[in-house]
Amino acid sequence: MNIYSQKQKWKWLLFVVAILIVFTSLWYTNNLVRRIADDEKAKVKLWAQAVEKKANLIRFTNDLFTKIKLEERKKAELYAEATKQLAGMSYNSDISFVLKVLQDNTTVPVILTDEEGRISASRNLDSLRENDTAYVREQLNLMKESYAPVVINTYKTHKNFLYYKDSKVFSDIKLVFDKLTLSFLDEVTVNTADVPVIFTDSSKTVVLQKNNKIDSISILPQNLKATLDKLSQQNPPIAIDLGDGYTKYVFYAESELLTTLKYYPYVQFGVIGLFLLIAYILFSTARKAEQDQVWVGMSKETAHQLGTPLSSLIGWNEHLRSIGVDESIVNEMNRDIRRLNTITDRFSKIGSQPTLQDENICTVIQNATDYLKQRTSKNVKYEVIVPQKEVHVQLSVPLFEWVIENLCKNAVDAMDGKGQITVLVEEIPEGIAIDISDTGKGIPKSKFKTVFEPGYTTKQRGWGLGLSLCKRIIENYHKGKIYVLRSEPNSGTTFRILLNRF
Repeated sequence: MNIYSQKQKWKWLLFVVAILIVFTSLWYTNNLVRRIADDEKAKVKLWAQAVEKKANLIRFTNDLFTKIKLEERKKAELYAEATKQLAGMSYNSDISFVLKVLQDNTTVPVILTDEEGRISASRNLDSLRENDTAYVREQLNLMKESYAPVVINTYKTHKNFLYYKDSKVFSDIKLVFDKLTLSFLDEVTVNTADVPVIFTDSSKTVVLQKNNKIDSISILPQNLKATLDKLSQQNPPIAIDLGDGYTKYVFYAESELLTTLKYYPYVQFGVIGLFLLIAYILFSTARKAEQDQVWVGMSKETAHQLGTPLSSLIGWNEHLRSIGVDESIVNEMNRDIRRLNTITDRFSKIGSQPTLQDENICTVIQNATDYLKQRTSKNVKYEVIVPQKEVHVQLSVPLFEWVIENLCKNAVDAMDGKGQITVLVEEIPEGIAIDISDTGKGIPKSKFKTVFEPGYTTKQRGWGLGLSLCKRIIENYHKGKIYVLRSEPNSGTTFRILLNRF
């Protein structure tokens, strides 16, 4: 098993583990959010029940308040009737009952006037000021504003009017009732400080109260309906009856804490993902830098090791020529020596920025393929298709020929030494395209990018560095691109090299 396959398995294993961690964390967080939401809803329901009970208390107090008001009205009417009876009784009549009725009214303040508004009698006013005409007249005006008078028919068409107002006991009860109502409104908002709350009237168009979790803009007339609809989608409003015959509504939403917790895992994974991405980029950069050092070191050492035997071969070749060995053999050996010298030059250029020169790429490719034709099986056919005109690009000839040789040698291996290699050079809008096609085994689509990774190989022997070296030469040194253009199983593969125009 090659190193790349092992790396791929480790990547998949780590990916599966990461997915398990993500889903486990999401499940736990969502479970926690659901539990908090249930607990919060339970608290809101408990609060709502308390609010309703307090509303019932207000309603009961209001009913009691109404009854007391009716009783005081009856007292005022009874007092008026007693006054009328007293005015119509003779000297010998028994007036004890009537006087008792008048004396028993010790709570309801009353003032008796004639049709002209002249005050004839008063009762249960401030004892210290009841002789103060201005004070009595002021109390009369207050009584006129409070309730309609009780009309007393005296004789013929003459009438008296009995004015009254709430007793002190009744006023105290009313004050308590008003405080209780205000307290209820405060309970609605203050006791739900963590939950956004809006308290509206029966029409749901007037805001009676809100807490500080609701901003003022959201309750403006043009925004109120949308705000209430949004709250209703989260929780149904609570109907409240304060005893005034109209149903009020309490709208509330989830707390800010709960809302934050819902999105927390996604923010958390976003931060973790960003951290992992940065870490991956840093580690990849460090690994690539380390690989570069390995490439450079290996290349320099290879060039150094080739230098000594190459010098010896040059000397031996000259010796063979001097002793009269067949000239064709000597020339062919000399050609191979020059080739070794080119290979040494290639390795020496790895790790340093090569000098690019203006070259006719058609000539470079033709020379490279001509050399390969004489050193590969006769069962491999070469076809080179180039434009009739010269096509100039910036090249390092030794390195670029190395790329062509690697691609062609890989093609020969893929065809098991039998088939056809086609090299096509053409100008396209993106630049100069060099397509190298074979009739070999093909490459699975899933491996189109993988084949350029260091260590990837399908051979029994080999380090899997050839295509990785091609990618480095084309992309790093020539600022071009190299990729698998197309491939089909058992039908062949086409690699494309894309270079910039000169």
